[in-house]
Amino acid sequence: MNNVFALAEECLHRPSTEHKLAVSGKAVRLWEANKLDIRSLSEPTSIEETVFPDQPELVDPRQLPRRNPASTAGAVALLHSVAHIEFVAIHLAWDILYRFRYLPESFYGDWLQVASEEALHFMLVRQRLRELGSDYGRLPAHRGLWEIAEETDRDLLARLALVPRYMEARGLDVTPGMIEKFQRSGDQKSAAILTRILDDEVGHVAIGTKWFHFICTQRELAPEQTYFELLQRHLRGKIRGPFNRETRRAAGFTENELDRLKKLAKRSK
Repeated sequence: MNNVFALAEECLHRPSTEHKLAVSGKAVRLWEANKLDIRSLSEPTSIEETVFPDQPELVDPRQLPRRNPASTAGAVALLHSVAHIEFVAIHLAWDILYRFRYLPESFYGDWLQVASEEALHFMLVRQRLRELGSDYGRLPAHRGLWEIAEETDRDLLARLALVPRYMEARGLDVTPGMIEKFQRSGDQKSAAILTRILDDEVGHVAIGTKWFHFICTQRELAPEQTYFELLQRHLRGKIRGPFNRETRRAAGFTENELDRLKKLAKRSK
């Protein structure tokens, strides 16, 4: 029987984009067929052993090209940034299930689902880039999401707070605006892809919320207080808004959390 942690290493520790996508698809099929073993037979290796392809080149965010979909070049730049986020998100889903062991079986099923859907998102955006005469890796990108993963590699609660419940939740805030830009420029195909991504990402953030509350209960911690303490510790109060209250509510954020985030974002300006 295939082991989920061995498959995780295949995805995380090999540079081939195609291999990472293939493993992600294979794993979720094995899970659905009840042919995936979740016994931990060894300890996870260092997060520093994660391997990414040589391209795209990783640069400071200020060096990225303009991303206005009113032009083809701008549309390509915006889609490339989305593709990169989705590609890193594949690794984030695999890393959380690889790094944190001895949790309920459904934890691993949830994050395999996320990995599979992030892989699908990446493939949809990459195909759109190819239709527009480009491809993933031809433009530079930045590594901000993965830096958060490295910072939270020893604490599952911090990982859940900072990745799905902060970084990925930002996608719920900004993606509707990107969809509108593509619609205004007449690119309905790109808008439809982003709409699909937004719908799935609500579920991904909800999975993060579910397990954040689960770990808080295990540790006898108050979820809301703990969430804001972790944001302060890791982000030092630098919270960015505005917030899409509708999608965040659907992903498990409470009204009080949303009000507190809004106040913090105002102070961060």
